[in-house]
Amino acid sequence: MLKKIQALFAPRDLTVGKPMSGIAMFAIPLLIGNLAQQMYNTVDAIVVGQYVGDAALGAVGLGGAVLNLILVLFMGISTGATIVVSQYFGAKDRERLSNAVGTTIMLTIISGIFMSIVGMLLSRPLLKLLGTSDAMIGLATDYLVIIMLGLVGNGLYNILSGVMRGLGDSTSPLIYLLVACGLNIVLDLLFVVAFGMTTEGVAWATIIAQGVSAVLCVLKLRKMTHILDLNRKTLRMDKAIVQRVVKLGVPAGLTQMIFALSNILVQSLTTSLGDNVVTACTAIMRVDGFAMMPNFTFGIAATTFAGQNVGARRWDRVKQGAKATLILAVGTATVLVVGILLFGKNLMQVFTSTPEIVDLGVSMMRLLAVGYIAFAVTQTLQGIMRGCGETVVPMWISIIVTVIIRMPLAYLWAHLTKSAAWPNGNPTCLYGSLLTAWVSGCLLTTLFYIKGKWRKRTKKALTEPTNENDINELEETIQPA
Repeated sequence: MLKKIQALFAPRDLTVGKPMSGIAMFAIPLLIGNLAQQMYNTVDAIVVGQYVGDAALGAVGLGGAVLNLILVLFMGISTGATIVVSQYFGAKDRERLSNAVGTTIMLTIISGIFMSIVGMLLSRPLLKLLGTSDAMIGLATDYLVIIMLGLVGNGLYNILSGVMRGLGDSTSPLIYLLVACGLNIVLDLLFVVAFGMTTEGVAWATIIAQGVSAVLCVLKLRKMTHILDLNRKTLRMDKAIVQRVVKLGVPAGLTQMIFALSNILVQSLTTSLGDNVVTACTAIMRVDGFAMMPNFTFGIAATTFAGQNVGARRWDRVKQGAKATLILAVGTATVLVVGILLFGKNLMQVFTSTPEIVDLGVSMMRLLAVGYIAFAVTQTLQGIMRGCGETVVPMWISIIVTVIIRMPLAYLWAHLTKSAAWPNGNPTCLYGSLLTAWVSGCLLTTLFYIKGKWRKRTKKALTEPTNENDINELEETIQPA
């Protein structure tokens, strides 16, 4: 029994064994962890919605939209680090693996300090730019400025958990996240219910909990001496590693930035529809966060699986992993869609008891639900491509579906549905346009996955005689032209 428990916390080598079982065992703790992470913002929303009011609930939602824009740098670093670490791990290159982890930690700390300063300065101006109402601007600013103070902890947990996943360990990040989530809930209730604080209370609770999870991740990596070395020698900015992480991570970061910017622009449309719509959207996005987590989880699992097998030069397993991950992702998404359709009203009532807001939220959630299945396919196939070093194609697909399809469609839909009841447009424009973008993204991703030149480049790299320990040469070969 002890050996089984120890094996659960050990790095998982995804280059051997059955792909389906390996991906499932890797993804299950990752999925639970991602769902637990979503609890941070969800608990914040529930506490302020039930104990402070609808205005505070809307304010937390507006703050989250701005925060996502600020965090795109971390998202890029995390993606690049996961790919590099998984490939070095698959190639069994201890020295470069150690340097990659140490460089990632230093890069996260430096960028986190920079983003904290920028974020605090831009918080209120960005909220004003969104057209935030007078009833919400103060609450949203208080929440956002405090959250910015904790960006280093936020970044370290998210990026180092990505590093551990690249090593095949998805269980340790889960345990640390569950600890932090429990602490967050206790502190939320303490600060808001006991001490009478508002949005600033849930913000302090969040950054304290995230700081704890970050420290636990660092301590775990220091103990993994059988795989890597984490000491003063490796805790430095290795120029070559930084360039590689940036090269692989920038397209992914730009992809997230595009999503964040589109949400900011659509958020401006949302605020024009009234405070009830803003509050309903905040609750919907909390439910959406849970529904999207399996899709992101299987996308990360696909990236890690492909990355390790690229490093080990096993193209046959990359294809097997893609099929297995698709089955798991689509099956999970289908179950969640059924749950949303059946229990949408109950989910909305967790956040607010205002009938108008509940009814509005239920109608929009049902409109959006089926899109989660399409997004499951998108995340899985793009995850495989990223793990093989192809990060540019997913970026361009995101630009197309977000900039060319979603945003223009949302504003056009709003214009065409103006009425006496909705003078600035019907709220269905927000999620009808998003559903259209998700389906379009699924079709484009599938087309590029099947027909894209990246497959030939990757397979060629894995079949030509090369030095199997030279991961640098392999990465350069599989990079898109």
